[in-house]
Formats: sequence, C-alpha cells, structure tokens
Amino acid sequence: ELAEYEKLSDQVKISEEALRADGFGENPFYHCLVAEILPAPGEPQGKSTPSSEAPSPVSLKGPCVVGYGLYYFIYSTWKGRNIYLEDIYVKPEYRGQGIGSKIIKKVAEVALDKGCSQFRLAVLDWNKGATDLYKALGAQDLTEAEGWHCFRFEGEAMRELAGNFFIPTSSSSPQRLSPLTKASRKEGKEGW
Repeated sequence: ELAEYEKLSDQVKISEEALRADGFGENPFYHCLVAEILPAPGEPQGKSTPSSEAPSPVSLKGPCVVGYGLYYFIYSTWKGRNIYLEDIYVKPEYRGQGIGSKIIKKVAEVALDKGCSQFRLAVLDWNKGATDLYKALGAQDLTEAEGWHCFRFEGEAMRELAGNFFIPTSSSSPQRLSPLTKASRKEGKEGW
C-alpha cells in the first residue's frame, strides 16, 4: 500500500520472507511500530463496523492494522546516535485521526530512551500533508535550512563503486581500505 501511495510500486524488489527475516531475526536491521484498531468492547468478533463509525466498513475479527512506522538506528560523527524513520504509513480511511502523530511521538520516545540526539526522516516533495505535519511537530526541513540533499547508490553503481574504491597514497600504488576490527585496533593497525 505504501509503495502505491508514494507512486513507487515499480521500485519494490524485496520479498515478504526477506522483510520478515531482516526485521525479526537475531540481529534485526529494523524495528517496527504497528497501529491497531481493536473491536469495540462487547462487539461480537467478526462484526462489520458501520460506515458511520469509520470512513469505510471494516470487519474486525480482532485487532486491525491501520498504520505502521519502520525505523532503525544510524550514527552521526557530529551528533552521535540517531534514529531514522524509514517508513510511516496510515491507511487513507484512518488519516486525520492523530495516528501518524502517535507513531512519530513513539519513535521519538524510543530515540530518547536509546540516547539518540536526532530523529531523522525523509518525505517526497509532493507530499505536502506529511511535510506540514512534520513541521507542525517541530521537524526542520534540512533542504530548506541547510541545503542538504539525499543521495543513494543502488545495484550496478554500488557494485562498481565497491569494486573500484581505492584511496591514493603518497606512494605510487593505491591501497585498498579494510574495515577496522577490534583485533586491528589492539594491534595498532590503521583502517576505517
């Protein structure tokens, strides 16, 4: 639904299995908050909610997922720990009820609990509703304020970059970078 809303369905390349493994494995790459609507107290399981109570009829056989926020942790060499909200989505019939704001506020709570100094997210330029919400909640538009632009490497460009990344040194032959590991730090070796 999110990819369709953002008009980017053609960019979805991940499987449900990979998404599940990446988020719920031993070392998750991301975390997710889910917004649910519960059946009204005393309402029989499976009863349809009348359209006067919700913008569209919904059959509730238990909790109904109406939105989510997917986030992960990043690091700034200037500011330290950061949290990045990759996706936030609320189903159209539930927008305008404060669900998106609650998801954002919960991510901020997680960020503070984990000692993060910044909470980052991006928004498509045409999504004025989201831009207005983020600004109303106190977010700074870094493109306006500081002139930052986001870039990414994908597929062939990333493979080419990784295969050809050398740092020139004072000697005539280039050196390949190697990760700085705990062992190399103890031995006093240089790395990145």
